Amino acid sequence: MEKDRVFGMKAEAGRWLFIVLGFIINICLGSVYAYSVFAKPLRNLLNISATEVQLPFMLFLAFFAIFVFVGGQIIAKLGPRNLGILGGIVVGAGWMLASQSSSIFMLAISYGILGGSGVGLAYGVPLAVAGRWFPDKRGLALGLTLAGFGGSPFVSANVASALISAHGPMYAFFALGLAFLIVICICFIPFRYPAEGWAPAGWKPAAGSAAGAIDFTLKEMTKTSTFYGLFLCYVIGCLAGLMAIGISSPVGQEIIKISPSTAATLVGVFAIFNGVGRPLFGVLTDKLSPKGAAIISYIIILLSSLGMLAAGEGSLGLYVACFIGFWLCLGGWLAIAPTATNIFFGVKNYAKNYGLVFLAYGLGAILGGIISGQAKDTFGSYSFAFYPTAILAVVGIVIAVFFLKQPKKG
Repeated sequence: MEKDRVFGMKAEAGRWLFIVLGFIINICLGSVYAYSVFAKPLRNLLNISATEVQLPFMLFLAFFAIFVFVGGQIIAKLGPRNLGILGGIVVGAGWMLASQSSSIFMLAISYGILGGSGVGLAYGVPLAVAGRWFPDKRGLALGLTLAGFGGSPFVSANVASALISAHGPMYAFFALGLAFLIVICICFIPFRYPAEGWAPAGWKPAAGSAAGAIDFTLKEMTKTSTFYGLFLCYVIGCLAGLMAIGISSPVGQEIIKISPSTAATLVGVFAIFNGVGRPLFGVLTDKLSPKGAAIISYIIILLSSLGMLAAGEGSLGLYVACFIGFWLCLGGWLAIAPTATNIFFGVKNYAKNYGLVFLAYGLGAILGGIISGQAKDTFGSYSFAFYPTAILAVVGIVIAVFFLKQPKKG
């Protein structure tokens, strides 16, 4: 039957192409993590300060988080294909309009607000589709799909750097925006949900298993302690990871005393582990439960924080190991949280529910930026930023132990 076939193949085989397409889409969406490549050229071109040049990036992350929620509310009405294509159009428009910016204000609106909104609209679609096609391997499927987002800087940063060197940052914005518009929209064309009641051949959810979880509405979800525990755990995981992304290069140069070129190379290496963290922790969430995966991530964050508190000039190996840990765990939480939302609250209202949970990412981005900025401005060193992350890792373990459990209705 046609409903049992995907891309002309049996569904069990064809469904993997949704993962491939989702991975490609996320490489485009995750290019925001390569923004640091634009920072210095933009400062020189627009004659702005280091603080001002971060405004588009922070707005991008904020509107990204907000519009993941918006997308979750409208995906049922528009369908995954149409919502994904709409997001792709907005992403492309934001990047291309950024190429016409003559001030940081215009760049903040085009790249920050418009570009971030487009990524937010598109981001949840591959996750919602993969979650329904892979009830038997949900964590692995979501992790592989999201690996493209985390690993994107390894591709996009190099491409952007080459374009900037040859033609300047504004040309790079336009060229990348046009490419993203075309690639994202084409990749979303075949996206659809499986037929109602479809399941992989020979697979049945075990009694009481995650895949057999009761479906919660958004309102019902917010009445559970599990939701608040997951939200707080997500904030902590994103706070540590996004803070590390923002200060990886300056920490390497200022504390470890490595050269700017070496720091830039290592950022590309860290991005690989950000991508690897998604399928890795997706599998851990499947095998050990969200609680087990969360505790492992916090132990890594704690050890990485303590390591950086002990690091000093010449501690290159320690620095690399610690920042691999931070980037790995950020990728990890971007697999743990969506998988946990599926496991705890069901698949029927997943897009709406995860849209609300994902606001934790935006809150983590803001708090992480404040902590690292205040550490540098108040104490003169980024080292002091790792005291809060160490403490929060311990808090996260406690929250995970007591609150990351299967909720009950009523």
